[in-house]
Amino acid sequence: MPSFNKVILIGNLTRDPELRYTPKGMAIAKLGLAVNRNWTTDTGEKKEEVTFVDVDAFGKQAEVIGQYLKKGRPIMVEGRLKLDQWDDKQSGQKRSRLGVVLEQFQFLDSGRAGENQGGQGGGESAPRPARPAATAPAKDADAHPPEDDDVPF
Repeated sequence: MPSFNKVILIGNLTRDPELRYTPKGMAIAKLGLAVNRNWTTDTGEKKEEVTFVDVDAFGKQAEVIGQYLKKGRPIMVEGRLKLDQWDDKQSGQKRSRLGVVLEQFQFLDSGRAGENQGGQGGGESAPRPARPAATAPAKDADAHPPEDDDVPF
């Protein structure tokens, strides 16, 4: 039976990315994403629903996310759902968590709009990569780099 596991989310980071490295040197970034849904009821009342999603990124993408993203920044994440299951050490109960394994992502702002909010970034800012939106999935590491967007017509 065929199956398909793909999710695309756009939201804001709920915390600064947690960047760690495995003993073999692989980067792993853990991020929290808040995805908002706004709608109006039949009576005209405005409603909002927030869904919190845990996202795991690996390799070079994890390093880029850890370097350039902070709490509150918007991001588009493309990836796959993954169910983690374990036994709780304290209660002995089975636990589970549905999360997203990042395959591609895209920055959705320049990172400069919120530099001076909340006492953060009071002056110098981190250099921006030339094309952060063009990150390729880890499995396509040998793919050709994307062409420049400056088309002369």
